[in-house]
Amino acid sequence: MSFFDHLNVLRRHLIRAAVAIIIFTTLAFCYYDFIFDTIIMGPKRVDFWTYRMMCLIGERFDMGPDFCVKQIPFNIINTDMAGQFTLQMNSSLLIGVVLGFPYLLFELWRFVKPALHEKERQSASGFTFYASVLFLLGLLFGYFIISPLSINFLANYQVSQAIQNQITIDSYLSTVATLSLGTGIVFELPVLIFILSKLGLMTPHLMRSTRRYAIVIILIIAAIVTPTPDALTMLTVSFPLFILYELSIFVSSMVEKKNAYKAFEKSTN
Repeated sequence: MSFFDHLNVLRRHLIRAAVAIIIFTTLAFCYYDFIFDTIIMGPKRVDFWTYRMMCLIGERFDMGPDFCVKQIPFNIINTDMAGQFTLQMNSSLLIGVVLGFPYLLFELWRFVKPALHEKERQSASGFTFYASVLFLLGLLFGYFIISPLSINFLANYQVSQAIQNQITIDSYLSTVATLSLGTGIVFELPVLIFILSKLGLMTPHLMRSTRRYAIVIILIIAAIVTPTPDALTMLTVSFPLFILYELSIFVSSMVEKKNAYKAFEKSTN
């Protein structure tokens, strides 16, 4: 196949993925009341799951009244004439992209698959599944942990009592979406390490040698997004990131062993 033939095939795969995203976007637009009140505005409510768990943990371990979130002191406003309509369109599209992401990965896999050898297909056969699961786990972690902790911290942070927080809906939605989707992308680290290790650009030795720097970066991120300086909250945020990094080292080690085995087979034949 020529270069333009490959582009034509890729275009068909992307069109199918776009159709799936449009379908999910339309469904999100039709059921927007539930999506907005329950999902989007969830981290703004004090009865959100994360805040309730924080109160229960605080009472159980006697961590003081500050650990329990009792108010989110800011109001959400709209400053544009078409702001609420734009909000519904943008957030529906965002939901459509999130729900359609696994199918997009599936279409990309179908495009790449014919160019791979049989052994390469077998080693990468779970790409769509693992990438989708990791993205979903990261999305949930970002939505239920990172987003509410960050919103609570930013809402209660004050330079002066003379300043009242009046947050635009665009700013609020951007914060929740960026933290949730950003964490979902960060959770794709093992997939990225798998690809880089396959290409010979990453080794487990390099990741082990830079582990101390990774730990420092993770702790800094945890310290920024946690509302209180207690160790339990920081560990809640940082522990999954530690696990993710160690999992990436394991993935890179497996790829390195397979590459060494293939090299040994070639040398003996």
